[in-house]
Amino acid sequence: MAKATLQKKPVNGMKDVLPEEMQLRQWCMQIIRENYKSYGFTQIETPCVESIGNLSSKQGGENEKLIFKILKRGEKLNIAQAQTENDLADSGLRYDLTLPLSRYYANHMSELPNPFKALQMGNVWRADRPQKGRFRQFMQCDIDILGEPGNLAEIELILATTSTLKKLGFSGFRVRINERRLLRAMAAYAGFSEDAFDTVYIILDKMDKIGMDGVSAELSESGFAPEAVEKCIGLFEGMQQADEPLKYLEEILKDTLEDGVCENLIQIRDAVLAAGQEGFEIVFDPTLVRGMGYYTGTIFEIEMPEFGSSVAGGGRYDRMVGRFTGNDIPACGFSIGFERIITILLDRGFRIPEEKTKVAFLLEKNLPTEKLAGAVKEAQRRRDAGEQVLMVRMNKNKKFQKQQLEAEGYHEFVEFYREALKN
Repeated sequence: MAKATLQKKPVNGMKDVLPEEMQLRQWCMQIIRENYKSYGFTQIETPCVESIGNLSSKQGGENEKLIFKILKRGEKLNIAQAQTENDLADSGLRYDLTLPLSRYYANHMSELPNPFKALQMGNVWRADRPQKGRFRQFMQCDIDILGEPGNLAEIELILATTSTLKKLGFSGFRVRINERRLLRAMAAYAGFSEDAFDTVYIILDKMDKIGMDGVSAELSESGFAPEAVEKCIGLFEGMQQADEPLKYLEEILKDTLEDGVCENLIQIRDAVLAAGQEGFEIVFDPTLVRGMGYYTGTIFEIEMPEFGSSVAGGGRYDRMVGRFTGNDIPACGFSIGFERIITILLDRGFRIPEEKTKVAFLLEKNLPTEKLAGAVKEAQRRRDAGEQVLMVRMNKNKKFQKQQLEAEGYHEFVEFYREALKN
């Protein structure tokens, strides 16, 4: 017997997908694909490898620290003279689908409709710390609208994503919306310096976990002036008491906020509600931040109570395409956390609704040619009629074999023997 010398387990953070889960993944992908197509999105594909310069362009936030870099090849790889990691690498695996889409759009803009509604489904890679529902290689399902400057893009993206989740069997989730320009105006109004905005945002993002008192304490511990902390917390206290928080902010922030920002959010919320979809709520959340550096306007996330965190997120990134072309193009996108959706469905013990009849042909070993040919012919006839037919050799323990097949969804069995069975 040969001695085992190779590692049979996948690399840490990656996983093998067994047949039952693969069927679930394919079913979910089909539901997602078909529903997004009903909203006019067109599927595209981009390479999994991007230029290291694009990936590390300060657009991807913390994800830029998690890039799987690819070494230069041949004469270009000079390890002895390398000063930094980037001297060794000229490309890397994509960490999301948004930056590749922006490059794709910049490269093919003249060949694409305006606005362009893109659907992408593909793996991305991040050298992250693996945990439940989080892997180093994982599938993302993105929809984006490029070339639409108004909030019709946000409305369509939210409706398409929520209706897709409902078709996958989810309900009771919550869509949270906010605006990066609103966050900036709130921070400026409170008196924080602009170079401290990102730190303030990170602390505000903890509001749902540590509460208003916790946020106030952490802002103070971070060295911010007491009057700025007090003014910031005062905004949140005022929103709690207001009938319409966005109208309250529009009035309070009139000297620091662009015109129309609050009204834009109100329109998005009201339009989504007017569509009449049930099974979820949409709320304004002034603590929602989103970590990506490329967001410029509206941001949104979808939370599911049973998962304990967001399962989808996105927002407007009007300046990313301009990094490739020199001219900014309005753009907005929403991404479903596919692996998190799969994790929830697996935890539920979800079974795919069977659309085709699944039949198992059990063939006794050493069938004569005539009987084997007859079994193959009958199997093909039933497949042509739309049924799913599995042909397998009959095991000695036929009862256990059938139990295994029944667990895979086969409930009709046709048996073929060398000789006719006697009564």
